[in-house]
Amino acid sequence: MSTAAMPSGGEHTAAGEVAGSAVLVEKRLVQWHLAAFMFFLITSMCWGFLASLQFLHLYPFEGISFLSYGRIRLLHTNEIAYGALVNGFLGCLYYAIPRLTGRSVLSGKLGWLIWYVWQLLVILTSVGQILGFAQGVEWGETPTGFKPGTFELNYVPVDFLIELGALLVAAQFLPPIARAMNKRLYVSLWYVSAGIIWLILTYVMGNTLVEWTMPGSSGAATAGLFIHDLVGLFVTPMGWGMMYFFVPIILRQPIWSHALSVIGFWALAFFYPLNGVHHFLLSSIPMSVQYGAVISTMAVEIVVTTVVVNFFGTMWGKGHALRTNLPIRWFYTGMVLYFITCLQCAVHTTLTVQEIIHFTDWVPGHAHLVMLGVFSFWLIGIVTWLWPRLTGNEWYNRRLNHYQYWFSLLGLIIMFVDLLAAGVVNGYMLRNLVPWMDMVRAMGPFWQVRTFAGGMILLGQMLWAFNLYMTMRGGKPYDYRSDLVVPDGPVAKEES
Repeated sequence: MSTAAMPSGGEHTAAGEVAGSAVLVEKRLVQWHLAAFMFFLITSMCWGFLASLQFLHLYPFEGISFLSYGRIRLLHTNEIAYGALVNGFLGCLYYAIPRLTGRSVLSGKLGWLIWYVWQLLVILTSVGQILGFAQGVEWGETPTGFKPGTFELNYVPVDFLIELGALLVAAQFLPPIARAMNKRLYVSLWYVSAGIIWLILTYVMGNTLVEWTMPGSSGAATAGLFIHDLVGLFVTPMGWGMMYFFVPIILRQPIWSHALSVIGFWALAFFYPLNGVHHFLLSSIPMSVQYGAVISTMAVEIVVTTVVVNFFGTMWGKGHALRTNLPIRWFYTGMVLYFITCLQCAVHTTLTVQEIIHFTDWVPGHAHLVMLGVFSFWLIGIVTWLWPRLTGNEWYNRRLNHYQYWFSLLGLIIMFVDLLAAGVVNGYMLRNLVPWMDMVRAMGPFWQVRTFAGGMILLGQMLWAFNLYMTMRGGKPYDYRSDLVVPDGPVAKEES
């Protein structure tokens, strides 16, 4: 692995990025996956906003079982995980892997098959959850398609089709990496190749094995591993892999430390798989396993520190980019929030703190900070940088991108602080055996603030979606020569 040089920026053409006579980067596939990311990001937020209204007695679909809270919540979480994040990362892979390896992906036709199949699977998952066919595994509620304990079909076997889709993704992206093994691999390829393989193993473990072969506490422990490993062994390596690719390109300077990139990768591989059991602390799972989860969760903070230090070292001498370059601002905002998230995780997985915050709003506050504030922020930054280069058009309105940033960041901070406070209050009330309805009444003001903050975040994404659409429609042609000029100094031209 070499971090001595930046990943290549390459040359741009209207038809795509060309190596010889073959298209190197399938820019249309990149664009459509990123458009799907934007679409499912907004739909998932809409479901979450609707779910929050039920806590305020303002839900517009009261009494409709298909749109009850338990089903709406599944749409909110699954569409952000499988609809938004997976599409976003696939779009990034189509852009990054050919540039890093000098070779195109396996097949353009396979790419379009994957795009259509994946959108169909996300829609079938949402429909199945609305109809009540969800699987009882958190973050893995994708319908198995079979009646529990039997092989009698009652819906489309989405679960198994997703596993097949993951294999197609591996077949699409791993061959160019394998063909490039004769040269030193850039650190991004370590992360994304491991993430693709871990996705297959993690999904099979958390869905197929738990549903069919692991009853009781063994199934709960394995489901806990799946919940966290889906984030830690797929979303995290994909996110950091893309940061190792895009940050040096935009800043026009190499990653600061080769050694830290190696430490970060191997520490992630070693510590993260053990973390998931901390979702079931103080349960019937053996305490030795629970203690192991607590210790490994704390150790992950070492991973995060090395990577964050590496990226802030990379920015040495380029601090003005936080002001002049909006994608960089998205990236580094996400890095700071990631450090906060993992530090918080190291604290609240201790058994002492768990006794207070478990089963409270503290947990969704933490989850929103990482899934929105880190990985979604990174993907938004990538789309913000790539969209003019993919469409060939200048931004319709750059100011709308900044509105999106501030609405998203301020809304997220308000929601995070609000839910953490709600969790502490609720936790101590539970500990003191306060009557249930008194706790519900005490949570009312916190839930009102949460809905307000969610509305801010959703408004920001709506403005961004409008800007993306208008930019795609056409306008002033994008000047690709500007990619060769790096904003530098305090009077640099602002670039979004």
